[in-house]
Amino acid sequence: MSELDQISNMLQRKVGQRDQLHSQHTRLQAELDRLTTEQEDLTKALEAIQVVARLTQQELEVHVSELVTLALDAVFPRPYKLVLEFVLRRNRSEADLLLVDEKGNKVNPMDAVGGGVVDIAAFALRVALWSLKRPKPRAVMIMDEPFRFLSRDLQGKASMMLREISDKLGIQFLIVSHEENLLEAADHVLTVENHRGISSVK
Repeated sequence: MSELDQISNMLQRKVGQRDQLHSQHTRLQAELDRLTTEQEDLTKALEAIQVVARLTQQELEVHVSELVTLALDAVFPRPYKLVLEFVLRRNRSEADLLLVDEKGNKVNPMDAVGGGVVDIAAFALRVALWSLKRPKPRAVMIMDEPFRFLSRDLQGKASMMLREISDKLGIQFLIVSHEENLLEAADHVLTVENHRGISSVK
């Protein structure tokens, strides 16, 4: 084979390699364009989800904190205000529940406030979560000693608060309690007595 033939063959191979590289480049460019468009779409979707999540969190915060704060306000002379702070932990959005005192100090309810405050806040949180459920569950809540840490002088106010929430939200509360002050605003009171191991309702 002559030197010219060798050069011609080498040139043809190079042309084939060039065409192959050009074809590969075209395919890769198309894939890059597709991935770029997909990334832009995903970024827009993520931004939309973040906006919806932020609005949902704000609505949830208003609903929950308002109800809990009203319950605390109805019972305590210098009430706390509940705030929800949404934070990202382990790539998940979580809500920290904090109480704010009259001076604006934020405190963890389990660390820095009395049991009575926690009792009222926990009760109101239960009611708030009930009101958010869809489909709506039965409008009945059964509670056993719900305010056991609340001081006796505030139990009458707690009873009135229960009555108000019951009237406004249409919830029936069935409460088991030894505290007579919680009965002040009750519609019906049933007394259970135990005599020689036999319970009777009066």
